[in-house]
Amino acid sequence: MFKKILQSLSKSQSAKTKATKPQPAPLAKPAAASQSQAAKAASVSTTPKKPEELCEITPKMAKDQIQAQLKLLYRRYNRSASSLDPKTRAEADRMLDAIVQVREKYFGEI
Repeated sequence: MFKKILQSLSKSQSAKTKATKPQPAPLAKPAAASQSQAAKAASVSTTPKKPEELCEITPKMAKDQIQAQLKLLYRRYNRSASSLDPKTRAEADRMLDAIVQVREKYFGEI
């Protein structure tokens, strides 16, 4: 059982690290183009996602599916909340807050 959980966690973490690797910038760029791209990148990265988007909850999902997804996410991120890595801990805190918000929205106050 623990082996499956660890495999799932490692797959999700490796997918995130592959997706977030920075791409090397081309050497010759006009100054105006690089400024506009920097502005676009800043606006994309600072756009906060809704709790439902973070938890991958869609409006079409049944309540039992939502509950199962929240359970899975809670187990995953509750363990990460005690990590020594500050980035992992911050992401876990953000996700746990999102899980609570979604749970309160669909199932009432805790």
